[in-house]
Amino acid sequence: MPDRPGCPERRDVHDLVAPTSPDPDLVAVLTDLFADYRAQRTTPTAVVDLDRDLWQRLEDLGLTRLTGREASGGSGGSWVDAAALLGIAAAAAAPVPLAEHDVLGGWLLEAADLPNDGGLRTVCRPDPSGVALNVTWARDASRIVVLWEDRDEWRVADVPADRVGIEERRNLAGEPSDTVEFDLDDLEAGIVVAHEIGEQFHLRGALARSAQVVGAMERVVEVVLEHVRERKQFGRPVGRFQAVQHLVADIASETALARAATDAAVARAAASDWRDPGMLFAVGVAKSCVGHAASVVVRGAHQALGAIGTTLEHELHTLTKPILARRSEYGSLQDWDETLTALASSAGHDRLWTLITTGRAKTPPFDVFDGRP
Repeated sequence: MPDRPGCPERRDVHDLVAPTSPDPDLVAVLTDLFADYRAQRTTPTAVVDLDRDLWQRLEDLGLTRLTGREASGGSGGSWVDAAALLGIAAAAAAPVPLAEHDVLGGWLLEAADLPNDGGLRTVCRPDPSGVALNVTWARDASRIVVLWEDRDEWRVADVPADRVGIEERRNLAGEPSDTVEFDLDDLEAGIVVAHEIGEQFHLRGALARSAQVVGAMERVVEVVLEHVRERKQFGRPVGRFQAVQHLVADIASETALARAATDAAVARAAASDWRDPGMLFAVGVAKSCVGHAASVVVRGAHQALGAIGTTLEHELHTLTKPILARRSEYGSLQDWDETLTALASSAGHDRLWTLITTGRAKTPPFDVFDGRP
């Protein structure tokens, strides 16, 4: 349908809600790969370490650099494909740094025109003193890709791991989440990149985490459904009890809402190559929906499964703990809710609907939160 006079946002609405369609062959490969991984992995423990065998399998398939340019050794995949990979891997609780190594670290290297030798990388944003907190997989990386705000410039540096100080820590999920201290000389030697790179980094990280959390929540729905169908109390499946049905409905509906919001943001990112000015709103909606859904899904899943879902041997905790850990990375739920509130307030009543349908309104008279991971 052609645009109507006076309705310039019609095309924008189409872009915002365009369905995401990852390559079906890629999805089939990923589904088989991670189903096989789930079937063969060892019994889960409270501590999660990098699975180097799985990482090698992903590397052999060209999946560790899925979104990288083909000219620089990548596979040339889109953000739609990357979101599918992140979600399916998260659904298998795969302990590999796909977001850090490829969609963030690899992208920064390309933006700075720095070489990529294919070695395992993670990524971070240090503070002005050169310290970065909660750097996932830092102890396992050969190099750390750094985005550093140097006064009014953004710099990207690819720092060898043997040139940094690492204090090993773990996040709520038991994954490596270290404190890293850099030499300021290494940061100051970084390549100056365009301001849009620094501004996009936080949005890309937030959307990557949303894709991972949604993938994990969809697997939680499957686990819960399987349990309530098979587990019996008083001679019938627990899924027959109305209270349990309400829990399952809440889990499924919140997950579906989070998926829709995430897919809309991914579609806009892929269609515009992250240049659309509505990306802040689209990613904010995704991060907010995912964050609020996480509470409902995690709480409801553990209520539905009872004590068995808290045992180390059960799969559930390998999904719910990363969900809670990742929803606060690249901006907490409160941060993103406040950002959306500020955007809505700046739009005013006359442009609120335009904001909702296109992601754009008046230029916001506020600073987007600092937003380190």
